[in-house]
Amino acid sequence: MGQVRQRESGGRVDGDTAFWGLDAADGVLRAFRSASAVVKRHTRVVASAPGRCGIVGNPTDMYGGTVVSCTVPMRAFVSIEPASELILEADDGAVVIRDVADLAPASTHTDIFRAAIRHLGIWPLDVHMKCWSELPFGAGMSGSTAMVVATVKAITTYLGPTLGVYETAELAREIELRSLGVTCGFQDHYMATFGGLNAMDFRDKAFDRSTEAMVYATVEPLASWMGHLPRLPLVLANTGVVHHSGAVHRPIRERWLEGDPEVRQAYVRIGEIAREGKRALIEECWARLGALMNENHAIQRSLGGSGPSNEHLIGVALDAGAYGAKLAGAGHGGTIIALHPDPERLGEALLAAGAKRLFTPIPVSGVRLEPDLA
Repeated sequence: MGQVRQRESGGRVDGDTAFWGLDAADGVLRAFRSASAVVKRHTRVVASAPGRCGIVGNPTDMYGGTVVSCTVPMRAFVSIEPASELILEADDGAVVIRDVADLAPASTHTDIFRAAIRHLGIWPLDVHMKCWSELPFGAGMSGSTAMVVATVKAITTYLGPTLGVYETAELAREIELRSLGVTCGFQDHYMATFGGLNAMDFRDKAFDRSTEAMVYATVEPLASWMGHLPRLPLVLANTGVVHHSGAVHRPIRERWLEGDPEVRQAYVRIGEIAREGKRALIEECWARLGALMNENHAIQRSLGGSGPSNEHLIGVALDAGAYGAKLAGAGHGGTIIALHPDPERLGEALLAAGAKRLFTPIPVSGVRLEPDLA
């Protein structure tokens, strides 16, 4: 079984030029040729991973904080099978990769495949890779990251070696940060990999530390505490405004790096909010959890992380009796999450106010193989 080779640590974040694994000191072509020992399987592999919604604590996963998050029952899918050449296919069409230059970003959904292949340094790779998704992209539910995680699972299963959940989450995040150039934390990658309803502690996880030097997050499953409930009293409402999470996070991240005390203190408090929110969730203290969600959102809004479409639906939710409402993802569009004693009634109010779609947070399995689709 061929080995997937990982890049050396170091380098810059640049989604246009970062050919991790291929931009070795000896040059791109040499790296490609040395990868020719990769041996492929002769069977089709299909992998999938779920989206997620941040209940409380986001976005402190980028700052050593804590986040409570739940999956959504929609998944991103990736298939890989033998072919006579490298074919990458997404909803915007298929393309044949004939040369290293063809692996440069092309502003299509196949960029995720291109980034993974560049990062892993695997070539030649005579396969047909295809992706499709139940998750809307740019909706604040980590649809792109779910696709990255499914891609890692599909490639490593097809080529070997099979990775564990922590390794998968960290490698997927490294690909998204280094080779896609996305300013991102760790919540999305851990949720898409582990699945479920989790409290996640990201202390001591430096934003730009290499995978080899990175400590793992602490993932505490909470779904078993909530299993007696017919459903979580949460509603997700999509604004219909497509956003790019990296663009939302980047300016606030720059302020944090500059030592802005407002940002530093804000994210310390949001991390505390998440840890308090874990207890409120377990004890079903919905009014308390709602108040913490509102505080979380007020802080993020004050830093410029929200947007008019988000504020409109959050206001509608609170006026309709929600205990709390906040961003489910990065903000400036995407999706909000609201806590309400009657989620169905709240959903009707949100749709009447202009929400484009509603979703329900449900703990589901993380990244997995789909043998029935293979």
